Amino acid sequence: MVKNRHKDLGLSDEKVLEMYETMLLARRVDERMWLLNRAGKIPFVISCQGQEAAQVGAAFALDREKDYILPYYRDMGVVMTFGMTAKELMLSAFAKADDPNSGGRQMPGHFGQKKNRIVTGSSPVTTQVPHAVGVALAGRMEGKDLVTFVTFGEGSSNQGDFHEGANFAGVHKLPVIFMCENNKYAISVPIEKQLACENVSDRAIGYGMPGFTVDGTDPLEVYKVVKEAADRGRRGEGPTLVETICYRLTPHSSDDDDRAYRAPGEVEEMKAKDPILTFTAYLKETGVLDDAKEKEINDRIMSIVNEATDYAENAPYAEPEHALKYVYAE
Repeated sequence: MVKNRHKDLGLSDEKVLEMYETMLLARRVDERMWLLNRAGKIPFVISCQGQEAAQVGAAFALDREKDYILPYYRDMGVVMTFGMTAKELMLSAFAKADDPNSGGRQMPGHFGQKKNRIVTGSSPVTTQVPHAVGVALAGRMEGKDLVTFVTFGEGSSNQGDFHEGANFAGVHKLPVIFMCENNKYAISVPIEKQLACENVSDRAIGYGMPGFTVDGTDPLEVYKVVKEAADRGRRGEGPTLVETICYRLTPHSSDDDDRAYRAPGEVEEMKAKDPILTFTAYLKETGVLDDAKEKEINDRIMSIVNEATDYAENAPYAEPEHALKYVYAE
């Protein structure tokens, strides 16, 4: 019998199945969006494929009733864990009036939903990092027991926003979890042309916080390190930098041709470490999942995706005269 790692982490069979279902739903919604894009029905996709384990593992380690998340554009697994639905994500992809992120005004991947404490992101990368630090500071000033969780790619870790946010959080010992989803490419720039150090986590010491590099294809390993980081933050011990090593299984976006900068066999080779496949295998080895249960889950998820697609495709667009609504005081 395989070592039951999730039980060692205090996770029940039901909880890891919920993690698995969230990862699978994120993948299936993402795959559907690519088909819709190629069919000319939606304009743009920026993908979570290959990074679901890091996203879902981390989000499950947080308190969904209290903590604030500041996701970056790939984080479908994070926002789904915090309560955003397939229907809502599809409304965003189709730019429909009921899109909760922006009312159809913004391109997909700019997540924001007040009721679930998902703080709105903007197009310039890494601007969410100082915002996460600000939310953590506000929480402390108001005496609230909250942690902020902010994600970004390894390319973003070279931006000034990352330095300023990490430095401020370190100096003031704020409860912030900085999570880098290192998928090896900043659009087309490989990691060796981005960093002079070996790991993004090597930078943590400069900000007076611990740094960890973990396997981002293993949701349980990510859960463990993020849970420890959240506990540290709640105890007043300050921020943590977590680097999750992932691989982006798609081009940067639906507008990118990754054949220009990735070797042809590279993506195929990395598909063997696809977190959906490896987590499925783990759950079967530990007896949590069998073929019949897997089929039942997959069928249920596909019906959710089909229903979300039909609903969003038929939903109304925003009224043209509302283009400037919420821009100026009325």
